[in-house]
Amino acid sequence: MKKPTSNHIWRCVFYYLQLCEARGQASDTIRGKKSGLKKFFVWCLTQNIRYIDDVTLDLMDSYMAYLNRYRQVLKDAPLCLAQKRNLLTFVKTFIEKMHAKALLDTNPLLHMELPSKGRALPKAVFNEIEVEKMLSYTLQFGTRGYRDRVVMETFYATGIRRTELLHLDIDDVNLSDNLLRVNHGKGNKERIVPISPRACEWIAMYLTKIRPHFASIASGSALFLANNGKQYKAGKLSEMVGRYVRLCGMKRGGACHLFRHATATIMLDNGAELRHVQEMLGHADISTTQIYTHVSLVKLAEVYNRCHPSALSAERLY
Repeated sequence: MKKPTSNHIWRCVFYYLQLCEARGQASDTIRGKKSGLKKFFVWCLTQNIRYIDDVTLDLMDSYMAYLNRYRQVLKDAPLCLAQKRNLLTFVKTFIEKMHAKALLDTNPLLHMELPSKGRALPKAVFNEIEVEKMLSYTLQFGTRGYRDRVVMETFYATGIRRTELLHLDIDDVNLSDNLLRVNHGKGNKERIVPISPRACEWIAMYLTKIRPHFASIASGSALFLANNGKQYKAGKLSEMVGRYVRLCGMKRGGACHLFRHATATIMLDNGAELRHVQEMLGHADISTTQIYTHVSLVKLAEVYNRCHPSALSAERLY
């Protein structure tokens, strides 16, 4: 790929995204970077800034102030700490790469301080009863509903990411040993995770009776097929799961990731060790998995009811 002949911000962004793709970064990661850098570029235009040479620490201070004032269009809500940190990180990493590629003589954002991202907990955590309700609801919709059930059953049984599921091949499922190979993990890391016998039964049924209804010459070896007979696209998976969340009357938002949250939380509630949940989810850092210990409240409630004077008090108000 050729370096841009101009240091225009958007031309450099396009080059940067090509570099990210060449490094094998996940499509969701690249999509997020593109969206974040586009937001920065559009803001720069309002400041009459068009070239990466004009990106300075002072400019980033102004951008931080803008993000602090920004209101999300649909919710009319401010950005959370993690969102602001991510948007600033996108710019800092982008400028760092432009310096590494000799498009900038120096890295003006080398000493840029990022705000703390805090510790955001999952907003939509569904319990076992709610998940089972969604899974059962799919069976009202014929062949497509059965296909959707198998997709969501796999999400729930394994806790894998959306991108990991859409890249599954038929050979990645070992139905006899109840194992699943995740071959497109984050950072291109493969892992093998257990998958429940119930999920394997659904997949076996899907392969023999449901998948042939969708398969075409373009299907290849993809395990799960969209309505057009091709491998699912990430957005379509989210649309499908989100539709069942709404149809079941759930008041919380959520799509594919809700199964990941549910898997982690329910396993911890049932006594799983943190490092085993980390291995299931494919987290590189156990601190990421530890977030779920603050959502898993069963053990905390047991200790509270056994130890706190207010919970132990026999006095009741009537």
